[in-house]
Amino acid sequence: MIFDHRTYTIQPGKMNAYVEIFETVANPVAQKHGLQLVAYLISKVGQLNQVVHIWQYKNMEEFENLREKRDADPEWAVYRQKIAGMITAQEDKIMVGTNFSPIK
Repeated sequence: MIFDHRTYTIQPGKMNAYVEIFETVANPVAQKHGLQLVAYLISKVGQLNQVVHIWQYKNMEEFENLREKRDADPEWAVYRQKIAGMITAQEDKIMVGTNFSPIK
């Protein structure tokens, strides 16, 4: 398994709106195309205004194929339009579990 670990910094004051748009627009599109959300987390202490998404894939081929299908969905374009200007920074990582990790 591989994990797509995505950290977004959201414009101050926009967190609730961003999360609601993700829940109601983006997540249904992702689920429709087979993307598997492992965790969706928001910061409460430390660097604030951050959202972390963790997505699980079998391999890089599945990662690329599922995201390509999602990106081609017209509803994904609606999501992108609704969140325009809300994200101030983004960091993406592909991670793998260690041999002793509960999640591999």
